[in-house]
Amino acid sequence: MAWCRSTIHFNLNLFPDAPLIPYTPSHFSLSLTPLFKTKNKISFPRRNIVAVSTHMTMEEEKPISDKRMLVYVPPHPLIKHWVSVLRNEETPSPIFRNAMAELGRLLIYEASRDWLPTISGEIQSPMGVASVEFIDPREPVAVIPILRAGLALAEHASSILPATKTYHLGISRNEETLQPTTYLNKLPEKFAEGSKVFVVDPMLATGGTIVAAVTLLKERGLDNKQIKVISACAAPPALQKLSEQFPGLHVYTGIIDPVVNEKGFIIPGLGDAGDRSFGT
Repeated sequence: MAWCRSTIHFNLNLFPDAPLIPYTPSHFSLSLTPLFKTKNKISFPRRNIVAVSTHMTMEEEKPISDKRMLVYVPPHPLIKHWVSVLRNEETPSPIFRNAMAELGRLLIYEASRDWLPTISGEIQSPMGVASVEFIDPREPVAVIPILRAGLALAEHASSILPATKTYHLGISRNEETLQPTTYLNKLPEKFAEGSKVFVVDPMLATGGTIVAAVTLLKERGLDNKQIKVISACAAPPALQKLSEQFPGLHVYTGIIDPVVNEKGFIIPGLGDAGDRSFGT
């Protein structure tokens, strides 16, 4: 069925008074009624959404996880939705930050699957005895946002992992040399044995910042299997560096884009995630 290419304006109902965001549709199989408002009736072809697949399934991962870095792009429609909101240059700063936080929540949820320590037992329910499984609060789990953009992506981490500790790590990138400089380090001198750590950095572009961060973690007693990287958008140069230096590392990202330009920005990317999150 043919469709007309016209601009739709939508509001996520997060901020009732926020301006509507223009969006030009292409091909969808999603129902647009809850999110979009348009004056003209538009028909869309019914078509399956093709998700960016991960490098391999969780079952296939286990035998080689010590030798390869694995990159996961979870094929979830909500992840695609929030990435799309982040990409739009006309998304206002408050909605951009909320979208980043929601994306972070989903990625951390996916990354924590089959990774969190649990304890089993029995409890008395109102109707009888039930076998149960809880997250073990005695096992250390930490979230490390890389300032400042990482604060937005990690904002809802506590709703997924309420017992976590948060350690802030500030790393800036020289705009000319693209080299990282650490200006704030709140990491412990030594991580407890068995610690599991989520490193949160929205943009994996040249790889300098995330490599510096993971190196600091390894200097404090962590191995690659104890670290998972959470990002909104990643590019091949950063993934290549991580793969070469940290075999066994796992990366969870909302999207992989193909190009990093001469200024170190991912194309098409999201723009400057820190500036857009905080409006400065």
